[in-house]
Amino acid sequence: MSEVPKITEEEEVVDAQAAATSSPAPGTSPPSSDEDGPGNPSDSRVSRPTDAGDEPEGTGSDAPAATEPDWQDIALRKAAELENVRKQTAQRVQKATKDGMRRVALELLPALDDFERALASAEAQEGDQEHHLTNGIRLVQQQMLTALRRAGIEAYTPKGDAFDPHLHEAVATAPVEGATSGTVVEVYQAGYRLGDDVLRAAKVVVAA
Repeated sequence: MSEVPKITEEEEVVDAQAAATSSPAPGTSPPSSDEDGPGNPSDSRVSRPTDAGDEPEGTGSDAPAATEPDWQDIALRKAAELENVRKQTAQRVQKATKDGMRRVALELLPALDDFERALASAEAQEGDQEHHLTNGIRLVQQQMLTALRRAGIEAYTPKGDAFDPHLHEAVATAPVEGATSGTVVEVYQAGYRLGDDVLRAAKVVVAA
């Protein structure tokens, strides 16, 4: 017959401590497996992963599509802008051309005046009644004036016209029998104009 092992006092104390540790304290319930713990987070705290196919609200098929630009309207606007640029460029070119012609004419006018005075003096001499030399020079003078007219520059002699301060420069007034007061009775120096612009006013004598 086998012997029953004897339990020592030390073993009895250890068993009692282990039993006390494994049993819950009075009035308390054992921990539930459903409670939150360091290694068992609650399902309520776990966010559901978003599927790749999920779309934010308002970006689905019901969202309004982007409107396509009105290409015809854009083309018309650009064409109008190009036309305005073309007109402005043409106006600037025309103004620059006119200003250049004005400067050249103002440089030539004194020479033309001297030309006229020299011819008038030569024709007044009695030695050459037929004026063979001066007739040839008059022809050259007329060619120069014709070239100026082709460029839009014209000379004017307002004898007999009413005095106009925009076109005439009165250098003297004199009573002239039979002439209406305010009428140009003599032209000292011809005037020149470029289109509607007066390059130089004519110097005149006005009837008093």
